Amino acid sequence: MASDLSGPVVSRQEFDALFASLRTWGRWRPADRGAFNRVTAGHARRAAALVRSGTVVPTALPWNTRPGPDNPKPALHHMTDLGDVESPEPATHKDFLATDYHGKGVSHLDALSHVAYRGELYDGRRARDHIDAGGARFGSVSALGPLVTTGVLLDIPAVLGVDWLEPGRAVRAADVLAAERALGVTVGEGDAVLLRSGHARRRRERGAWDSGASSAGFHVDALPLLAERGIALLGGDGDSDVRPSPVPGVHSPVHALAVAAMGVPLLDNLDLEALSAATAEAAQYTFMLVVAPLDIPGGTGSPVNPVAVL
Repeated sequence: MASDLSGPVVSRQEFDALFASLRTWGRWRPADRGAFNRVTAGHARRAAALVRSGTVVPTALPWNTRPGPDNPKPALHHMTDLGDVESPEPATHKDFLATDYHGKGVSHLDALSHVAYRGELYDGRRARDHIDAGGARFGSVSALGPLVTTGVLLDIPAVLGVDWLEPGRAVRAADVLAAERALGVTVGEGDAVLLRSGHARRRRERGAWDSGASSAGFHVDALPLLAERGIALLGGDGDSDVRPSPVPGVHSPVHALAVAAMGVPLLDNLDLEALSAATAEAAQYTFMLVVAPLDIPGGTGSPVNPVAVL
């Protein structure tokens, strides 16, 4: 059950009506790029024009191989070649990486095949017809490709004058509008919206917690505003959903609305602390954002290190 912090409870009937109102099914071809279709070469040029100092800020978490309450399936990293058995020169050193990245421990991009609601993927495709043990035949991350567009940081703790939002705190439509006014930004068509809750800072100072049960993020009432603005990508330092969920029976309602209804891919588990500092120093909360997922045919997403350039 949702807490007071996570906003008003939304009934399943109300949620289903909202889902239907936000659907963009049938709008784009290719459909499995979803809202990425909004971003043109013109968006990339406008984003590049925002670069002033040339400050480059990566936003991914370090590769997380340590188990914890928010990382029950740690990523793997081990050496496969120590350079001690090779001839002739030079010696080489090799390592192995693997991850079950759709959790809380790895920064990643959710493709449109990642989320189905009532058995349907984005564009009304039945999940069981398009996804099997071999991967996704619709909505694969390989259909998305790289994205270069304007990023907008909604730094809610900076607006409120706090270090972070407490887990369970919902960011509502009114908070988005207040942040735009305070930060001097306006979310526009084709933009990538990044929500900073201060999650990474709180984790470093207070320690890990079960963020699948309690985390700051968007309430569903913020999605109509973001849909009206025509965003192409949504992300944050959590997974965009406030938890506990305000919708009984739907554990990730923002995922359902953004991915399955609106066709908006998600960036989960970013570290936005360095970007918060850089944007505050520059008094500039818009920037060029470069997102380059791995090209994984059939993949439901990809580990990723989005890069902001101010």
